[in-house]
Amino acid sequence: MRQSKLFTKTRREAPADEVAKNAQLLVRAGYIHKEMAGVYSYLPFGKKVLEKIEQVVREEMDAIGGQEIRMATLHPSENWKQTGAWDGVDVLFKLQSRTEKEYAIGQSEEEIVTPIAREYVQSYKDLPVAIYQIGQKYRDELRAKSGIMRGREFTMKDMYSFHETQEDFDRFYTLAKESYLKIYERLGLVAKATEASGGAFTKKLSYEFMVLTDAGEDDILYCEHCPYCVNAEISNQKEGDTCTRCNEGALARAKASEVGNIFDLGTKYSNDFSFTYKDKEGKDQFPIMGCFGIGISRLMGVIVESFGDEKGLVWPAAVAPFAVHLVSLGKDNDDVCKAADALYDDLVKAGVEVLYDDRDARAGEKFADSDLLGIPKRIVVGKDAVATGQFEVVDRATGAVEKVSREALLKSDFNSK
Repeated sequence: MRQSKLFTKTRREAPADEVAKNAQLLVRAGYIHKEMAGVYSYLPFGKKVLEKIEQVVREEMDAIGGQEIRMATLHPSENWKQTGAWDGVDVLFKLQSRTEKEYAIGQSEEEIVTPIAREYVQSYKDLPVAIYQIGQKYRDELRAKSGIMRGREFTMKDMYSFHETQEDFDRFYTLAKESYLKIYERLGLVAKATEASGGAFTKKLSYEFMVLTDAGEDDILYCEHCPYCVNAEISNQKEGDTCTRCNEGALARAKASEVGNIFDLGTKYSNDFSFTYKDKEGKDQFPIMGCFGIGISRLMGVIVESFGDEKGLVWPAAVAPFAVHLVSLGKDNDDVCKAADALYDDLVKAGVEVLYDDRDARAGEKFADSDLLGIPKRIVVGKDAVATGQFEVVDRATGAVEKVSREALLKSDFNSK
């Protein structure tokens, strides 16, 4: 893509009404546009990043047998009244039509997915099944904060599984847990599976997936010797205590941000919707249900908080909107411009995702914008490159600079994750 054709522009100063690092950098770089507190529009580059995150999540959900659907956002109030959540969930957006009929705007999908599954699961032979969607969610947060990490409108992956036995649910629970850790690893994050209360969803133990960040809203205690980790709010333990899992390591305390969760819902929603199947003896049984969530837009914010620096965004290769930022230092269609144009065309033909800064702007402005945009590799085309055939390649994360020939550039696997 030619940067001269991009309708958005960068800005030097952070917006005065944004405190969170993720919102400041994303607004400055032109990735998002704030509509009101807790609600953002995603501009071309922001949409690309979201789609990259979605694709990683989609691939891992498909790998464990998830089947993707798209569920309704506008829900009949009857479903929510049937589960008791109409009056029991305080963040639920409710609205009334001109005909005085009441609706809910989806903040989760249990009230929709359970009746869908009930229609198609009739026998033990139809189980297990896992259904997921990636879509918008809406919650009436009293105090939307932390930029895109905690909003009133956000993108979420919800997966719901249905099982014949608790043992089969436990099997899938473990499978999904490992899949989640793989997702975060692919995104360049280190997440900890953290024991927590099920909260409003279930009284059973659940897992929250936490990424350590100073912008986190939670405090966790984690073992420095084994994988044990617990949300500090529900634990009687404290920093420095000996780990109760391995009895060797000491517990450390850290700020962390939740980027996913897994709940064992038992048969609560199956009972609410009279959802039964026939077991091997022909008897009616309620399927056991699980809920598996990942905040897609929240993950985007956490990545910014984790990797962004004083110069701007720093995207891991897996989610960057482009693999390469090609910066031309030429003017008025001179030899430098022609060399940059030719290299851009050849990189695109080679399948590389390239943002090409072909603007009529000063070199300092282009480099500052390049740092702000956070694309993993920057290739500079200047007079030296034209004269020597060696192009300066800058790594955004490390700042490392190397000289690379044109032939080597065209053979490089810039899109590699």
